[in-house]
Amino acid sequence: MAGKKTVTARRSRRIGSELKKVDAYVLTKADYDEIPELTEADFARGTWHIGGVPVPRGRPKSAAPKSAVSLRLDQDVIAHYRGTGRGWQGRINETLRKAAKLPAVKKA
Repeated sequence: MAGKKTVTARRSRRIGSELKKVDAYVLTKADYDEIPELTEADFARGTWHIGGVPVPRGRPKSAAPKSAVSLRLDQDVIAHYRGTGRGWQGRINETLRKAAKLPAVKKA
């Protein structure tokens, strides 16, 4: 165990001396020329920060999120709503709101 402490102590002294060299190094124009230019793909992978706070990506969280449920409906009902195109599940939701006499939800 004493041998391991000695090896660790030697490593940290060696790293400490290397860090002093790194800190003392002054970058020149030639050093900057070696750095590749950033592309749009590089920026797309990055995380944006506003005021030091990371900005979440993707669709914003809804104030009133919907719940996923499993519901058994007749085939002809599903075929009718699917035949109306995209948003058919939302139209089922609107129909159920009307049937339950709930107020319509206003979209922002």
